[in-house]
Amino acid sequence: MHHIVARAAFLVMPIITRVEAMQLILRWFHFLAGIIWVGLLYFFNLVNVPFMKQVDAAQKPKIFQNLTLPALHWFRWSSLVTVLIGLAYWGQYFVGRDAALQGKSPLSTVGLFLLLWIAAWFVLFFVIKTAPSGYVLGVLVAILTYAAGWLFVHYTLVGADDNHVLCIGVGGGLGMVMLFNVWGIIWPNNKKIIRGTLAGAPPANAVALARQAFLASRTNFFLSVPMLFYMAASAHFSSTVIFGK
Repeated sequence: MHHIVARAAFLVMPIITRVEAMQLILRWFHFLAGIIWVGLLYFFNLVNVPFMKQVDAAQKPKIFQNLTLPALHWFRWSSLVTVLIGLAYWGQYFVGRDAALQGKSPLSTVGLFLLLWIAAWFVLFFVIKTAPSGYVLGVLVAILTYAAGWLFVHYTLVGADDNHVLCIGVGGGLGMVMLFNVWGIIWPNNKKIIRGTLAGAPPANAVALARQAFLASRTNFFLSVPMLFYMAASAHFSSTVIFGK
């Protein structure tokens, strides 16, 4: 009897396709890399920034060498892995619903996504380089990200009826901006400051570099909140974006 029940249960078990298996693997590693990235982002903003303000100049080289550099190593590479795997997962999702696309290419959606968020970051990059006040930067970031998200939701051609596509198009876009902040501002600026300090010759513009890196990091800190919301909502809150169109 038990044998028959077990066999019947086996026969009705869902079959996992190759695409579904690949999505699961990609999503799992996307989560792991994202936890490292966002965890270090919160560490830098909530712990390290106030701590470094209390550190004597003589102690900074040792902290830079043994704490900051290793943390930045994990920080920047986990950000890259998170975004690249996320894009691969998004691509696998399009492959998995190929029948629903009715022959339409998802490249238009991906192209719009890249165009909007890369353009938003370039504007943000030049704004941060001027080192404005935090309030001014906050307003500009809100306007830029809202505009990019609104344009994606309202003008994407393939997947416009799919909350999964739209949520990742917004949350993933915020992640793209955060990635570019890491590799375009936070890491280059900190690298110059740290290597100069360790060599005994800090750059003459160290204060300006530190300010820009701080603004970029604080921007990422605040963007991580809506980013995490949209990434979770893509699978757990089916009306997040569609009903807001």
